[in-house]
Amino acid sequence: MTRRTCFQALLATAPLALSGSARAGAAAQAAAGAKPTGRLRQGVTRGVFRRASNPMTLDEMCKIAADLGIEGFDLIGPQDFPVLKKYGLVPSMVPGGGSIKAGVNDKANHATIEPKLMSLIDAAAATGAPNVIVMAGDRVGADGRIISDEQGMETSAEFLRKPVKHAEDKGVTLCLELLNSKVNHPNYMADHTAWGVDLCKRVGSPRMKLLYDIYHMQIMEGDIIRTIRENIEYLAHFHTAGNPGRHEFDDTQELNYRPIAEALAELNFRGFVSHEYTPLKDPVASLKEAIRVCAV
Repeated sequence: MTRRTCFQALLATAPLALSGSARAGAAAQAAAGAKPTGRLRQGVTRGVFRRASNPMTLDEMCKIAADLGIEGFDLIGPQDFPVLKKYGLVPSMVPGGGSIKAGVNDKANHATIEPKLMSLIDAAAATGAPNVIVMAGDRVGADGRIISDEQGMETSAEFLRKPVKHAEDKGVTLCLELLNSKVNHPNYMADHTAWGVDLCKRVGSPRMKLLYDIYHMQIMEGDIIRTIRENIEYLAHFHTAGNPGRHEFDDTQELNYRPIAEALAELNFRGFVSHEYTPLKDPVASLKEAIRVCAV
C-alpha cells in the first residue's frame, strides 16, 4: 500500500475519529494531485468545513482548501489575511459593509458603516483582495419605520457613490449581496436581481456590482442561468449551496450546478465561484464533489 492509498483509506473509513489537526493532515494528503483543471476560480467559506463533532481551525481549513486546488476564501477579515497568505489563498470576499439587518438602505446606519467600509477597501487593496461585501439592510429601519424599496434604493445609491470612488482608486469592487427574504432573511431588501442591478446602474460605477447567491436567488426567482446570462456585467461573485436546506450538492436538492458552472465559463466569467453550504456528510468529501461539479 502506498502512502497516498493509506491516507485515502484512513480518510474514508474514519473521518470522525480523527482530531481536527490529524483529519486536516489526512485530507491534505488524500487531496494531493486532485486539483481542479476547469475554467472557473473556486473559493470556499468556513461553513463548508463545519462539523460540530470535529471542528477545524482556520489554518487547517486553508491547508485542505489549498491542497484541493481552491484559490479563494470568502468572508475573512484583515486580521486573518496572514493565514490565507500562508497557503496562497486570496481573501476573495471581504466582509464588513453593513449587516443583514443594518445596511446601507437606512441613513441611520451610514455613520457606522462608512469609516469601516473605507478601511476595508484599503485593507483589501493592500493584500490583493478583489471584493468587499455590502449589505442592503432590512425593510424595517432602525427607528421602526418601513422603508420602501424605492426609498431604500435611493438612500443606498446616494451613500455608495462616495466609497465606490475610493474603491475605484484602489482597484477594489464593492459587491452588494442578494439574499432571500422568503426563508432565511425576512424583510431583507436586496432580495431580487432586478433591484440589485437597478442599484448598480444608479451608483454608476464599474466597481459597484453584485454578489449573486445562487441558493438565495433560486428561492426568490429561479431561472438561474437565464438571469445570469442577462445580467452578467453586474455580477462579480457567486455563492453556491443546494436548495432546499443550503446543504452540499447531492441528489436531494433541485439545483443542477454543472450547467450553471458551464454557463459561467461560456460567459468567460473571471471572478470567484465560492461554496457556502453547510455539509451534512463528511465535509472534505462534500467539498471535493462541489469542486468536481464546478470544474468545467
